[in-house]
Amino acid sequence: MTRQLHIVCLDTPWPADYGGAIDMFYRIRALQEAGVSIHLHYFSYHQKGNPTELNQYCASIHIYERRTGWKGFSFSLPYIVSSRINIELANNLNQDNHPILLEGVHCTGILPLINKENRKIVVRLHNNESAYYRFLAASTRNLFKKLYFRFESSLLSKYEKNLPKELQYACITQREEQFFKNEYGLKNAFFLPVFTPYHEILSLEGMGTFCLYHGNLGVAENEKAAIWLLNEVFFKIKIPLVIAGKNPSRRLDKLAHLCQHTCLVANPSDTELNDLVRLAHINVLPSFSDTGIKIKLLHALFEGRHCITNEAMVKGTGLEGACHVGTNAQAFASIVLQLHHQPFSEEEIRLRKNMLGQSGDNAHHARLLSQYLW
Repeated sequence: MTRQLHIVCLDTPWPADYGGAIDMFYRIRALQEAGVSIHLHYFSYHQKGNPTELNQYCASIHIYERRTGWKGFSFSLPYIVSSRINIELANNLNQDNHPILLEGVHCTGILPLINKENRKIVVRLHNNESAYYRFLAASTRNLFKKLYFRFESSLLSKYEKNLPKELQYACITQREEQFFKNEYGLKNAFFLPVFTPYHEILSLEGMGTFCLYHGNLGVAENEKAAIWLLNEVFFKIKIPLVIAGKNPSRRLDKLAHLCQHTCLVANPSDTELNDLVRLAHINVLPSFSDTGIKIKLLHALFEGRHCITNEAMVKGTGLEGACHVGTNAQAFASIVLQLHHQPFSEEEIRLRKNMLGQSGDNAHHARLLSQYLW
C-alpha cells in the first residue's frame, strides 16, 4: 500500500530560492522518490503563484491565502503563527488520518483544530525562532521593525514553550535539538539534517581570483554581514571581494562600489551564483546569528574552494573542521591574506568528502524522517 502524507508548508516551496524553501522542496522531492504519495498544502504570498514544478512530486496540491497585515495580527500569538491559522486547511486535514508534516512553528496554529487521534504528526523546526527574531531586532536600524521583531520574539518564546509535548519535532541542528529538549521540554525532539541540492563535492582544485560573500541581501542579517566584511575587512586589505545576492539595499550597493576591488552582483540567477561560488578562491561567510544552519555554508563547502567563517556560523553543525574559523575582523583579514596565494588542493577535497559524509544524502534523511511518520 502506498504511504500517504500531508505536508503543510509555511510558504510556496518553489522556487527554492532561500534556505527554508530549499529545505522544504528537496524534502518533498526525496520523500516522493522514496514512494510517498504527498498531499501538499501551502500558503501563497510574495506573488509566487502556483508553480508547476511541484506537480510532478505531489498527488494533490492545496493553496491557502495567508492573512497578512492587520488581518493576521494577534496580541497573544506570534504573527508568523496567527497569520497561518486556516479553517479550510484544518478541514482538509481532518478528512483522513494520514500523517502530517508541519513545516515550521509557523504552521502549528492549526493544531487545536485538527484530529490528532491515531495519526503521527511531525513538526519541522526550521530555527530557534524566538532567538532569531531577537537577533533581527538587534540587526535592523528601522525603529518600527525593531519593535515588531522584539514583540514577535517575546511571543514566540512563550508560544514555543507551550507546544504540545507529545508530538515529534525535527530539529535542523543537534545543538537546537538539545535546546528544545532542555529549555522547552520537547523530549521528542530529534535531529533531521537539512535537505539540499548538494550531493557531492564539486570543488575545483587550484586558484580562484576573488573572495565571495553570498546570501539573500534583503535580510537584515545578511546585509549586516556584508557591510561588516566591507568596512572591517576588505576596505583594509585590498583583495578583490564580490558580494552577490537578492534584493540588495541602495546603501549596500553604494558601499560595495566605493573601492575598485569590491563590487556587488544583484539578483544573480542560480547558474550565475553557482558559477561565482565555484570560481571564487575564498568564500567568506560570517554570521552574527547562531540559530539554524545556513545553507549557503553547505553550498560553499560542496562546490567552492577555501571557506572562511566564524563560530556563530558553524557552532553545533559539525562542519568546523571543513572551514577556516576567524573570531574577529583582524582574524578574517589574516586568514584571507594567508589563503590568497594558496591553491585549493586535492587533499582538501578528500577531507571534505570524509567530513561531510551523509550530510548531502537526501535519501538517507528521508528514511530517517519516515521512522517518525509511519
